[in-house]
Amino acid sequence: MLGCLQSRFRVVGFIDPGAMDIGLPPDVSHEPDTAKSDSVSLHSTGTGHTHISDSHSNTYYMRTFGHNTIDAVPNIDFYRQTAAPFGEKLTRPSLSELHDELDKEPFEDGLANGEEPSAAEEAAALAAKEAKGGTVKFGWVKGVLIRCMLNIWGVMLFIRMSWIVGQAGIGRLFLRSDFVQATLVKSKRKITESEMSRKGLTIAIILMATVVTTITGLSTSAIATNGFVRGGGAYYLISRSLGPEFGGSIGLIFAFANAVAVAMYVVGFAETVVELLNDVDALMTDELNDIRIVGTLTIILLLGISVAGMEWEAKAQIVLLVILLAAIVNFFFGSFMPSESKEPKGFFGYHTAILLENFGPEFRDGETFFSVFAIFFPAATGILAGANISGDLTDPQSAIPKGTLLAILITGLTYVAVAISAGSCIVRDATGDQNDTVSPTVNCTDAACTLGYDFSICKEGGCQFGLMNDFQVMSLVSAFGPLITAGIFSATLSSALASLVSAPKVFQALCKDNIYPGLGMFAKGYGRNNEPLRGYVLTFCIGLAFILIADLNIIAPIISNFFLASYALINFSVFHASLASSPGWRPSFKYYNMWVSLVGAILCCVVMFVINWWAALVTLLIVLALYIYVSYKKPDVNWGSSTQALIYNQALTHCLNLTGVEDHVKNFRPQCLVLAGYPNARPALLQLVNSFTKNVSLMVCSHVRTLYQDYARCQRYLNKKRIKAFYAPVFSDNLRHGAQLLLQAVGLGRLKPNTLVMGFKNNWSDGNMRDVENYINTIHDAFDLLFGVVILRLQEGLDISHIQGQGTSVFFFISITLSTFCLYCACIPADELLSSHEKPPVITKDVLISVIPAKDSDSDSCPSKTTSNQKTKSPLSLTDQRLLESSQQFKKKQGKGTIDVWWLFDDGGLTLLIPYLLTNRSKWGDCRIRVFIGGKINRIDHDRRAMATLLSRFRIDFSDINVLGDINTKPKKHNKLTFKELIEPYRLKEDDMEQEAAERLKAQEPWRITDNELELYKAKTNRQIRLNELLKEHSSTAKLIVMSMPLARKGTVSSALYMCWLETLSKGLPPLLLVRGNHQSVLTFYS
Repeated sequence: MLGCLQSRFRVVGFIDPGAMDIGLPPDVSHEPDTAKSDSVSLHSTGTGHTHISDSHSNTYYMRTFGHNTIDAVPNIDFYRQTAAPFGEKLTRPSLSELHDELDKEPFEDGLANGEEPSAAEEAAALAAKEAKGGTVKFGWVKGVLIRCMLNIWGVMLFIRMSWIVGQAGIGRLFLRSDFVQATLVKSKRKITESEMSRKGLTIAIILMATVVTTITGLSTSAIATNGFVRGGGAYYLISRSLGPEFGGSIGLIFAFANAVAVAMYVVGFAETVVELLNDVDALMTDELNDIRIVGTLTIILLLGISVAGMEWEAKAQIVLLVILLAAIVNFFFGSFMPSESKEPKGFFGYHTAILLENFGPEFRDGETFFSVFAIFFPAATGILAGANISGDLTDPQSAIPKGTLLAILITGLTYVAVAISAGSCIVRDATGDQNDTVSPTVNCTDAACTLGYDFSICKEGGCQFGLMNDFQVMSLVSAFGPLITAGIFSATLSSALASLVSAPKVFQALCKDNIYPGLGMFAKGYGRNNEPLRGYVLTFCIGLAFILIADLNIIAPIISNFFLASYALINFSVFHASLASSPGWRPSFKYYNMWVSLVGAILCCVVMFVINWWAALVTLLIVLALYIYVSYKKPDVNWGSSTQALIYNQALTHCLNLTGVEDHVKNFRPQCLVLAGYPNARPALLQLVNSFTKNVSLMVCSHVRTLYQDYARCQRYLNKKRIKAFYAPVFSDNLRHGAQLLLQAVGLGRLKPNTLVMGFKNNWSDGNMRDVENYINTIHDAFDLLFGVVILRLQEGLDISHIQGQGTSVFFFISITLSTFCLYCACIPADELLSSHEKPPVITKDVLISVIPAKDSDSDSCPSKTTSNQKTKSPLSLTDQRLLESSQQFKKKQGKGTIDVWWLFDDGGLTLLIPYLLTNRSKWGDCRIRVFIGGKINRIDHDRRAMATLLSRFRIDFSDINVLGDINTKPKKHNKLTFKELIEPYRLKEDDMEQEAAERLKAQEPWRITDNELELYKAKTNRQIRLNELLKEHSSTAKLIVMSMPLARKGTVSSALYMCWLETLSKGLPPLLLVRGNHQSVLTFYS
């Protein structure tokens, strides 16, 4: 069946021996010259992907269920992503392939029908695949379990665990009270009540770290089993769960923490080497500088192993594990083999007196429980060593949970066993002098006294042996001391090697996602395993810088907070994903709980502050700063994060909650439906509306279209231009019908437009009057549906779609001629509306395309199909230059000036509310509102005071109020003559023809102006002419004029007359907004 599937569907991105046979049925020949009635064509896309498709002339249909159909049965390969790391990427038939008519091409790109790649091309592709070779992949034991154990059994196990036991004590929870009482009889030493009340804390430290890592391990397992996991470790898990903001910030910190961890482990190794050199008096300079020298040489060696490749690194890890296990077993064997020569150095074998003395804490040198915990916790940070190389695992979903959790269990038990063993057989202080035996004259109460030694002199300081003083005491205890040294070397080097591999892998995944553009150079990989060689060098430099500190106790707390921050976000990711209840959150690992994960996240944050409060603050500030940076940059990625799911849930919940609340005038806001066409066709219209709706109310950029194109491109343009709006296209054959659909259907619950915003139709007199009829009727429809209406007029015009090639991008200019009207669609910048992986939409016949490539345009953005009419970019005319300048005028700060509000008719207050909202914006903040109202000459002062009172109660600032008492004055004769010339072509002139002919013409052309109509509305006509004269007199220098829009009674005033009114009223003026609310109050002076 798979071979049959391959014969029909696209095979993307993979060419292997099995894929070379494209799976043609036996009745279809491979010979291109063979004539068949049914044939299959192999197409090649522009990205190197291939698919086999049917066409009108190639009608071989795959036999699904034994029938001739191209409909596909469910197949796992349909659900692979394009960059699937294994298996073939198949694409199921698209809906258009199954639904469209057969005369359409199922694919708009590719080779010509019947054309196939040559045998030479197929052979070359196969040879390239074989030459590349397979990548090295690891199972759960070698890839996760061993790595985690080696990383957890790090430097702390051999050279700090004994010191931690000495400082914090073993842990009283392992000692029952009846056991303690029984030991009092056997021991010659008396135990005081204060000693009995002390509780050892080493076990608590180990358990606290284990609880944190176990919860984090469960959370990691849940995320890792919720889909395929690629390389990147903690960064990949967090970013794909919480999104790029959290992932990008924590990924950088986690990679840095792993780089610093390399230094910590190498310094631990160097300390051991330097102590060995000190024992034989072979120091090169002094201890501090020798640690730096040895550490530098060691990290250079580790870098060489890492650069050699993952396979060599894995082999080295196996060898180191064997040595490490032998050293641990050697320690436990040695603890049962005490000798008299070791007793002066504090090792007496298992004795109850030593156990009782060591189970309580005895902090010295300013250490506390939390400072000791801070030093120990990095030992637990190796739990992500396996997850960090997730891209190199055979089955990450299975390997990460099994390997990580088993490693936590084994290493946790090992640390507890080592703590109990060391605390039961080694005293805290010893002089190393065989002559320091118990004297009868000295009152000695220490555990060593019961065993014949008096180390009380150590209380004054200066002793070099015992749990508190000798970091190499485990070598003393072991059966064979050099093997412990080898174990220390193995533990430190294996952990350093794991961190040296993890940090570049995580950093490479981060750089591949291009979250931080400047770091892209580190994304490049080399070799068959895509090794991040540049990342290795960077990690080496960071590690070397911290090695020069040469103090393990300083380095360890630095990385503790970074790792804890990573663990906190991994736990929070699981809680967040569970809380969002996204259908995509379906981890196959079921042993997790969202509330346990939340507790784990909180616990990690608490521990951060407990360890070092100022370091925790610095860590959180760094995470916050990176989060803000990534949020501001808004990387072009979409990973289906739980943040998106939770935002959806919250938006849905709030929308539903709003439906149960009645609208109130205090909460009114103009929610605008903007008839703007393509988003970049009328930028001035969008920018002005965005100025008074941004972050305040709803804005929907609507578009009446006749050709299907991708919605996402236009929405992406709005997002790129930071216009807070939705894009809502509707398909219709004329503006009015499309607007009716939009007015009735756009919106969700209370998030529904209440104001229609349009551009003034500047070229109305040059076009088809049916378009004017549709335009005016759209206004009437808006009023019928109780919408407010706003019309913007710029003298230069709004529509820049006819200006081809403006800017620096490639533009598509599409002219679609229909039988009823001509619609000019916008010029779409290819770099703004097309993403890198998209192609231009399918263009059907009846569409004329002119592609004008601008200078330095990206060839990848060019359309795949063009006509032969390719033109060169010509200089813009003076008119077009002014139009372009005018289209950007609302994008810049307006400066000092006025917004003149001509509030001639009370429409509920919308005419006044819009200017007020504009002045609240920084771009319009320097503008002052001037109010113009109509009135009578003998009541001017009274009308001014009344309006001032009203505005003050509305709490709207204004600079001046002008009462116009001469509105009804007759207009100038030449202006009346101009209006008469304007309407002349649209008059019906019924007196010059028979009544029947006049009625027939009026029915055919309803926009015609009758003589009756002119006489009836003569006064209103004169008012529009007069208002234009007053506007030019008072507001010619205004930044913006907002004016009450005149109404025309539907069915009485013809479209042509109404259009002439609007034209006469608004011509020759600065930017003008004609506003008419729905006559319901939108302002109130009540609290």
